[in-house]
Amino acid sequence: MAKNLNSLLKWGIENSAAAVDAPTTTASTAPSTAPSTATGFTSREPASEETSAAPTNGYTNTSARTGSQLNAETLAALFGGPSEADLMKAAIEVITDDSDNAADLENKLIAFDNFEQLIESLDNANNIENLALWTPLLSLLEHREREFRRMAAWCVGTAVQNNAKTQERLLAMGGIPPLVRLATHDEEHEGVRRKAIYALSSAVRNYQPAMDVAAEELAKKGHGPASGKTVDAADMDAVDEIIDGLRAKATAAGVGKA
Repeated sequence: MAKNLNSLLKWGIENSAAAVDAPTTTASTAPSTAPSTATGFTSREPASEETSAAPTNGYTNTSARTGSQLNAETLAALFGGPSEADLMKAAIEVITDDSDNAADLENKLIAFDNFEQLIESLDNANNIENLALWTPLLSLLEHREREFRRMAAWCVGTAVQNNAKTQERLLAMGGIPPLVRLATHDEEHEGVRRKAIYALSSAVRNYQPAMDVAAEELAKKGHGPASGKTVDAADMDAVDEIIDGLRAKATAAGVGKA
């Protein structure tokens, strides 16, 4: 929001300066105008002359003179449009709404897809914590609807990819064990397993605490390294060996399609 306010301030200053520098009208050249009885503003019609020809009445197009433009996010802040944080919260609210007036499955999945695209941004991914969205997101990993489990795993994977801050939050929120359960459950749909494996892969790479927990959970289920064996999270070959093994087992189980 501070960035948007700075943009608005800069835009206002530049355009105010441009208006001050604009040539003034003279009595002999100023167009005949009449104040609107409803608003009190002065009309400068015809508008077509202002847009199709160089101004002759002393007014100038300040937006053309200044290099500062308002982007969509700044305009949204000015006119009260939803921020990306608002959109993230709204998406999760749509997905988790179980009331009689809740959206149907198709629209919930659209909301899921929108959320996943939003958190491709590093700032938005980090904002999951600030918006208290980790808890509802992780709860969806155990949802009765298969597509919800798949999309939740996908969103987790996107949020934590190459991001130590969100990797830490996922671990702190207890997100590794449910991902391991989804990734190794032979009765789970293959598409769900693959997204859970993707999320695990993103969660453990270059983040040793998550790798240690994942390795221990996998060992309990007969997957990955032997119990107690340390896997270096920075060793991409070692991580790939575990992840590729999980993918091969998901394919072999073959419950449904990805």
